[in-house]
Amino acid sequence: MTHPVSSRAAVRLLAAALVMTPLLAACAGGGGVKKDTRYVARDVSTLYRAAQDRLDRNQYKLAAALFDEVERQHPYSPWARRAQLMSAFSYYMDREYTPSIEASQRFLAIHPGNKDAPYAYYLIALSYYEQISDVTRDQKITQQAQAALGEVIRRYPDTRYAADARVKMDLVRDHLAGKEMEIGRFYQRSSNWLAASLRFREVTEKFQTTSHTPEALYRLTECYLALGIPAEAKKAAAVLGANYPGSKWYKRSFDLMRKYAPQA
Repeated sequence: MTHPVSSRAAVRLLAAALVMTPLLAACAGGGGVKKDTRYVARDVSTLYRAAQDRLDRNQYKLAAALFDEVERQHPYSPWARRAQLMSAFSYYMDREYTPSIEASQRFLAIHPGNKDAPYAYYLIALSYYEQISDVTRDQKITQQAQAALGEVIRRYPDTRYAADARVKMDLVRDHLAGKEMEIGRFYQRSSNWLAASLRFREVTEKFQTTSHTPEALYRLTECYLALGIPAEAKKAAAVLGANYPGSKWYKRSFDLMRKYAPQA
């Protein structure tokens, strides 16, 4: 479901705009960085440079801790704002999604109108998206990813973040439709035709642009025939034939109607 390589490459590229400027690098001292992050007072440029150095070495956990130290030791510095978002990015790269979401949300709470706010919303969406599990498990995270991606699209429709969010939203919707199909098929196997038909209808009404729609229409045809309402089965089969005439599901539906409800 997820595409961690491409997502991480994209988010790393987008984070490049947040790295320290040459001016900061020039004024930073050349001192070393301790491997632990216990409190040692350091000037903001040295501390930020140490955090950036760890990030460049892919030491994401330590980088996040050091960026957090920038904010803690120098809360009123202009670099505290940038460090907040770089901390969120470092946690994301370390696959520590909850701290990444929390850091991004804290940034937005303090700097809602900042020019980097779109990136913070995008990072929240990606952090949920990367956690989407297979369709056999609870889909709360999938729904949170859908809501977060939708927020990016709603707030910043003309940005590159929204463009990527739209692609991921299609995949999320397909995933949610797949969950409805799985539950519907379970009810069908239990001969609970009404409950099954409600799930399949959900797919055709709320997720009609997903890859699951043809099968959902076929399953509806099956359910309606089992429930003894061939007129509804005929409608489902007709919609299937009109929209997916070359689908294997339409052929099966056609054969089913011809066998069990030829007069419908």
